[in-house]
Amino acid sequence: MTADTITAADIRINARWLIPVEPGGMVLENQAVIIQGARIAAVIPRQQADREFRTRETVDLPHHVVMPGLINMHGHAAMTLFRGMADDLPLMTWLNDHIWPAEGRFISEQFIADGTQLAMAEMLRTGTTTFSDMYFFPEIAAQVARDAGIRAQICFPLLDFPTPWGSGPEEYLSKGRALIDTWKADDCIMPAIGPHAPYTVSDGPMAKAARLSEDTGAQIQIHLHETAFEVAEASEKLGKRPAARLAELGVLRPETQCVHMTQIDDTDIRLLQQSGAQVIHCPESNLKLASGLCPVQKLLDSGINVAIGTDGAASNNDLDLFGEMRTAAMVAKVVAGDAAALPAHQALEMATINGARALGRDHELGSLVSGKLADIIAIDLSDPFLQPVYDPASHLVYSNHGRSVSHSWINGVPQLQHGRLTRIDVADLMLRVDDWAGRIRKHTGQPIFH
Repeated sequence: MTADTITAADIRINARWLIPVEPGGMVLENQAVIIQGARIAAVIPRQQADREFRTRETVDLPHHVVMPGLINMHGHAAMTLFRGMADDLPLMTWLNDHIWPAEGRFISEQFIADGTQLAMAEMLRTGTTTFSDMYFFPEIAAQVARDAGIRAQICFPLLDFPTPWGSGPEEYLSKGRALIDTWKADDCIMPAIGPHAPYTVSDGPMAKAARLSEDTGAQIQIHLHETAFEVAEASEKLGKRPAARLAELGVLRPETQCVHMTQIDDTDIRLLQQSGAQVIHCPESNLKLASGLCPVQKLLDSGINVAIGTDGAASNNDLDLFGEMRTAAMVAKVVAGDAAALPAHQALEMATINGARALGRDHELGSLVSGKLADIIAIDLSDPFLQPVYDPASHLVYSNHGRSVSHSWINGVPQLQHGRLTRIDVADLMLRVDDWAGRIRKHTGQPIFH
């Protein structure tokens, strides 16, 4: 490009600070991000942008950090409607006595549509631009996400027993293949396979899930090694740990995302290394359900990709990925016995480029690099509680709350402007949420506080 060549583009974002994620560990100052269509055209110093680009819109962010949109790699979006319904209980009591009965009574297409939209509103408001969902009626969740313009991996559920979505494994797999066929070419919706857990899916359906992934290239996401009880029960009944069983069935593969992994030993780590499988860390859910602690730093040091997720709002109880990063960094230090474990930049990578790797889309998501898709967020650091600012990366992980996110773009389209959602009618959504809350209170005996 010669000095007198001016290139036209759509949007210019002027940032006080910029964290590109690639290259890692960098905080740049006074940068401009140029967006052309759905992609990033350039990330350059502002003075260079003055010389080389003219844009139809300029967004000045003088107190902000600009970075890639966050990738929430595990959740059950519609469970936002169960937020706070069954707190302070261990996992199996929580599931058997509260969540599964509530799902049997309330899950419907409309429940999924409204609950997923509530989750998307919260995630967009706190910086998430891509999320992974594993829940019932995935075709509804996919359409709701597509209509809102948010990027989503939609995992269809696979279990041995009937649910509101189907009669059993054969129906789930048939519907799941149709989901993959419908959405496989879409840029925003990534259909995937969601066997619930080793203790709810038997060998036959599990092997079929592996073959479906091999045939279609779809990712697999599974809850794995979540509790000590799960591992002990499998070892006693089958004579092998759950990860070893999955490896024998062909389920552990580079396309597989292993969620939780709080109970792992060196043999499990070797299986992850050999298979290329990914790990999805959900620290706040693991803590709240007393499931255990994932040795994140050991996994990263072993060359295993670790991304991060919030889990569902019924076991967290929020979908704020900035808060999840903070918890992940704090817990990692205690587990490793090392205050230097999981430093701020590495935590940010878990919520961005590592998530993109787990999706198989790190070539176009997860960092601010020319040519990648324009999934971008801005975080306002002008609040007195965030002053003074010595290291923006430190603030984002250790001091920031997701509500400081002020702007976001997905595919170059504004999703959040000055803290206001552009594509979700929040007032209308709240009316529907209040209606669901009333129904759930009536049938579950949830308290009503005045």
